[in-house]
Amino acid sequence: MQAAVIDAYRQPHPTLKQVPRPQIRPNDVLVRIVAASINPIDLKTKDGGLKMLLKYDLPLIMGSDFAGTITAVGSAVHDFAVGDAVFGRVQKDRIGTFAEYLAVDQGDIARKLRNLSFEEAAALPLVGLTSYQALHDIMALQPGQKVLIQGGSGGIGTIAIQLAKHLGAYVATTTSPANFDLVKSLGADLIIDYHTTNFADVLTDYDAVFDTRGGQTLADAFQIIKPGGQVVSIAGLPNARFGKAYGVAWWKRLAFGWVTRQLTRLEKQHHATYTFLFMQPSGAQLTQLAQLVEAGSVTPVIDRVVPFSLINQALDYSHAGQAVGKIILKIAESEAD
Repeated sequence: MQAAVIDAYRQPHPTLKQVPRPQIRPNDVLVRIVAASINPIDLKTKDGGLKMLLKYDLPLIMGSDFAGTITAVGSAVHDFAVGDAVFGRVQKDRIGTFAEYLAVDQGDIARKLRNLSFEEAAALPLVGLTSYQALHDIMALQPGQKVLIQGGSGGIGTIAIQLAKHLGAYVATTTSPANFDLVKSLGADLIIDYHTTNFADVLTDYDAVFDTRGGQTLADAFQIIKPGGQVVSIAGLPNARFGKAYGVAWWKRLAFGWVTRQLTRLEKQHHATYTFLFMQPSGAQLTQLAQLVEAGSVTPVIDRVVPFSLINQALDYSHAGQAVGKIILKIAESEAD
């Protein structure tokens, strides 16, 4: 099969090459991939930015989420069958969706809805699960609470705004003026032009912040949080509390605690809680997200669909950080949507 492979960290681009099809385990299904989406974590992985949390053997096939059709099932698989259209986000130690075939655990997939194209389904897993786990599982947003979602026009932001509105929250977001109409259509109540306005100067008394930027933007988030509020970040640094929960070595927990000491001070100063989110795959949660899509509460936003052969152009576009919604790789033609 054809796959996008890196042979070393910081390799400028992956190489499209022929590799063996993956072998399935008893709990696996083999999927013929129709579409896959590009995410910032793919670029971080390529550049070795996750080595403190994840150690991969090289060469490595890139890619984290996908949609496609099952072509084979393991001996312990009973809920899925050959021919089922599915979508999912693989476990972090089994990435490799930028390929024509993928072996994935049955617990990490869900059935694709008939009213969703494969491209739309591939746009959902990582951003949908990340948003769901941030807003529902960690923040436990309640109707009437106020949340700031950074980067409302990005892949995460476009889903997170819709999910927060489904949960009944008041949503503020940051984006460029060119995307004001989009984020408003998704449900944003207050829109801030990050080019001209620091959100910390105009927002106050918020229950939660969903940070997708890190750095000073993350530090500023604590200024708008009410006592007892929460800051959840996918772009900040993991702290010692995360390291303990994730089960990393003691010396890594010490290192995490040291590099996040400023965030720990901000937590105490503002009586808030900081959580670093490292999303976990879940077929059950994907099924819940699919139901929200079917009900019209959530709609995937796609910036562009790019042929697999042009993957390096797509990765460069993702790296530029200007995509509105998701960038999708078209791996193969679907036999039927």
